[in-house]
Amino acid sequence: MNFARDVVDAAPADRLALVELARDGARREWRFGEVADRAARLAGTFAAHGVGRGDIVMTLIGNRPDWVCAMVACFRIGAVVLPCTEQLRAKDLRLRLEAAQPALVLADERNAGELAAAGAGGDGVTVLTIPDEALYAAAPAPAVELGPLDPCLITFTSGTAGEAKGVLHGQRYLAGQHVQAEHWLDARPGDLVWCTAASGWSKSARNVFIAPWIRGAAALLHDARFDPHERLDLVAREQVNVLCMAPTEYRVIAKRAQPRPVPGLRGLVAAGEALNPEVLRAFHDATGLWIRDGYGQTETGQMTGAPLHEAVRPGSMGRPLPGVRLWIDDGELVADPATVPTFFLEYLGDEPPPAGEPWRTGDRVRRDDDGFLYFEGRADDVIISAGYRIGPFEVESALVAHPAVAEAAVVAAPDEERGAIVRAVVVLRDGAVPSDALAGELQEHVKTTTAPYKYPRRIDFAADLPKTSSGKVRRALLREQG
Repeated sequence: MNFARDVVDAAPADRLALVELARDGARREWRFGEVADRAARLAGTFAAHGVGRGDIVMTLIGNRPDWVCAMVACFRIGAVVLPCTEQLRAKDLRLRLEAAQPALVLADERNAGELAAAGAGGDGVTVLTIPDEALYAAAPAPAVELGPLDPCLITFTSGTAGEAKGVLHGQRYLAGQHVQAEHWLDARPGDLVWCTAASGWSKSARNVFIAPWIRGAAALLHDARFDPHERLDLVAREQVNVLCMAPTEYRVIAKRAQPRPVPGLRGLVAAGEALNPEVLRAFHDATGLWIRDGYGQTETGQMTGAPLHEAVRPGSMGRPLPGVRLWIDDGELVADPATVPTFFLEYLGDEPPPAGEPWRTGDRVRRDDDGFLYFEGRADDVIISAGYRIGPFEVESALVAHPAVAEAAVVAAPDEERGAIVRAVVVLRDGAVPSDALAGELQEHVKTTTAPYKYPRRIDFAADLPKTSSGKVRRALLREQG
């Protein structure tokens, strides 16, 4: 198998592959022939810099054709691609550089400063920047033959009790997207699919272009920040057929903008956290479409989805996808990895998961009499905010690094738009005085220390933190108090 050869090269050269909407407002359509040629030439450039089969290429690019071409270039020559979101800061990037040891980094020039602060380039790693047409001047590299367990992709988790982990996927991850692309995303030949996830996230790796292309559809790339009014305008202007957004984006649009009918819009899908019934109703009343929810993890890929030709059940993440075996053990969702076509190979620097053992998701789920699944919360302390999975440890570490902070505990607090926000309970050092100004300073400190989406939107000051007799923070009590 080889995704670049079997999907990209094999598509009719004049078929629409991408619709690019740039930050400056420019619009361009890309055909499969162009994408195939540029990806093959970029693969040649990678090879000329010593990148070969199994080597890691890290990308730090927005939702641009260069990112897509870099992904396909890696798939072509059997390199392993590590896409990173542009929201990451130097500390986050350094973690990924140290864990993955990439042979090459391809980055947008707008991210050069953050990369340099992370140490990229100073350690002998080749750093190439875009835009640079010279990168596409090399002779095309041939596509290599690959097996389902050959590595192809790394995405990072949020981390629950420590730093984020690198999740290594095999080539089967790409081929395995057929299931959700057909039975959940429902992309069809000739469609224009818009998955709004930023490059670097698990959902972007599978649904921005991989799943649509597998199904003969084109993909929309919008390299800009989310604006609810603009989002609706672009869906209508570009005649999007399938829209895949984070639940938070649906919530914000329902509250701040006015959903409206869009000719040709056939499907609305969401994943990452449960959607509020009122948001489902708002979009259904306006468009006649129900938002169909689904569930997956960085390690597993998509595992459930609202069935295509059945009534949507508000709050449900659907049923297991065809062939996927899931069950509930003591309230926790458990999967049979042998039935999950997109199951990961291993964590970077760790042993592979034991063969034949069930995969415990860490998510508490209930099932109704008809087999529909409902997410109830994390069994651990990961915070799901606006579709982002945020490990408290990272935020706490950033807060404690501030000279005014003695201790900090981070938990989720309910929020109407985001589902939940990051709430920090902070114990100050002697001499520091609680104030709104200090709270703002701590928020800015976290934003500059780690990815901005992780910062605590609410900070409460306390004299001490509730703890168990063994000294562990009682997070459950903090959540109850919040």
